[in-house]
Amino acid sequence: MAEHTILVVEDDSTVRELLKYRLGKHYDVHTATNGSEALDLVEDTIPDLIISDIMMPKMDGFALQSALQSDKNTRVIPFIFLTARADEDARQQGQRKGVDDYITKPFDMETLLSRVERLLERVEMFQTQLDAEIGQDFSNRLLPDQAPVVDDYELRFHSEARQQGGGDLFDWTEMDDGTYFLTIGDVMGKGLRAKFYAFSFLSYVRGTLHTLLEESTSPAALMVELNKMLLDDEVLEDTFATFLLMRWDPAAHTLTYANAGHCRPVLISPDGAEVPDHSDLILGLEEDVEFSEVTMEFEPGTALVAYTDGLTEQRTLEGDMLGEDGVRDLVAEAYGSDEMVQGLLDGTLARSASDQFEDDLLVVWLQRDNGSS
Repeated sequence: MAEHTILVVEDDSTVRELLKYRLGKHYDVHTATNGSEALDLVEDTIPDLIISDIMMPKMDGFALQSALQSDKNTRVIPFIFLTARADEDARQQGQRKGVDDYITKPFDMETLLSRVERLLERVEMFQTQLDAEIGQDFSNRLLPDQAPVVDDYELRFHSEARQQGGGDLFDWTEMDDGTYFLTIGDVMGKGLRAKFYAFSFLSYVRGTLHTLLEESTSPAALMVELNKMLLDDEVLEDTFATFLLMRWDPAAHTLTYANAGHCRPVLISPDGAEVPDHSDLILGLEEDVEFSEVTMEFEPGTALVAYTDGLTEQRTLEGDMLGEDGVRDLVAEAYGSDEMVQGLLDGTLARSASDQFEDDLLVVWLQRDNGSS
């Protein structure tokens, strides 16, 4: 059982110490003798549950609950009221105020413990569901609505979000000269914090790219500016991100990219698959970092497959991580199929110890048609 924080508010020292002793075996328990004391404690640590007497000096239980409900940061803290008042009026007043449970003194300790456990499980389930919904919303905002449609090329992308995963992002921008900038990234971290930073980062990237592209179209030069942005911004200064920034020229059939610590993409053609040995330092780690770039030519049938570490870190049946070599082999197997991205995903899961991906996953597959000239 995960350790939750419970605040016991009780002016009777015997009851207060008994609750602290019994609940303390399972939870982190704080105590207060009245509502006023409890408010001071909540300012320092917001508890997962409050167990409170009703009749207390200075501030009673109902006044405490009303004060907490007036603050958006504390209004959803669940309450269990303990009281010697057994009359129906008190119970109805508690129900009108949204009290989660109501126990009359003297109470059976095992019954109280059972109700505490059940209430915390319900709260945890609700929080997990809420986090998943918010996380999915953030994940959706980190992706474009659709891929660009370009003659002689096919660009497909696929994303799967996991609540415990970080922030995978993909975006593209069409330039006036007919070239495209593709951005793929993975913000370090887990859960909603990483997704929030990824969303903030992508917003910065979109705005920054449009400004910087007026001065430079070099992925390496743009990567330098993005690194400075991460280090200088107060919100994002503690954020680290792996990043691929690619300039794709469909007319010239070339793609130039800079890689800031991201998974190395797979290049595949009818002649075979390879993983170019090109990667620089991740963004946000050091100042004055220089980034390099490489240019590849898209011969007919050539594809570039970029992805995030949700693919390389997937565990195989043998218990090892798939790794870049494993991804390369699976790309080669999926190459040539009508549904190459789905083929890559299906092939990965067929080799996996799990029947689903364990982390956030993003795959971007850009391929020139075989018959184009």
